[in-house]
Amino acid sequence: MVVAPSGAGKSSLVNALLRQRPDIRLSISCTTRPPRPGESDGQHYHFVTVEEFERLRDEDALLEWAEVHGNFYGTPRAGILEATQAGSDVLLEIDWQGARQVKARFPEAIGVFILPPSIEALEARLNQRGQDEPHVIARRLLAAGGEFAHAPECEYVIINQHFSAALADLDCIVSAARLRFRSQAARHAGLFSQLGIPPVSAPR
Repeated sequence: MVVAPSGAGKSSLVNALLRQRPDIRLSISCTTRPPRPGESDGQHYHFVTVEEFERLRDEDALLEWAEVHGNFYGTPRAGILEATQAGSDVLLEIDWQGARQVKARFPEAIGVFILPPSIEALEARLNQRGQDEPHVIARRLLAAGGEFAHAPECEYVIINQHFSAALADLDCIVSAARLRFRSQAARHAGLFSQLGIPPVSAPR
């Protein structure tokens, strides 16, 4: 799970990582916010109405959900458990509220919190993005202070001062995660069975 306040560079880092590691499966979230320029349905998000989102939530079809900056976001449950049990890496680009819910269901999930090098840099990036009105940027900056307080809930923290260095750090975390016992046991089930290594219990 990659967690960050708006403007910290989370999406840019995730997209660059996926280009380097095309075998990682990105979980596409649902959201009720309108598409930004360049975004397309099914690739960046599943753009849904509030009514559609509430139906998915009420049917327990979402692994997690949260309201962020006046819009709803959620992760569809379908396919994630199947992928993780098969040893596939699933990456969630998520906020701290959703990360907390995923951790409750999958304690082995790894959280990576992306921090800006300063609050001034965060404000500059939000302005340079050119996607939000000034009052929206002000609201995002105000919310960021509260979001930073949840960084200790993640196993790793990356300070996104230099993009290439931050990307290299994120790639290293992926490499380390793939060497964990549960991941190796899923990828090499035949070998583990041959060597008499007991299986791990399935996640809840």
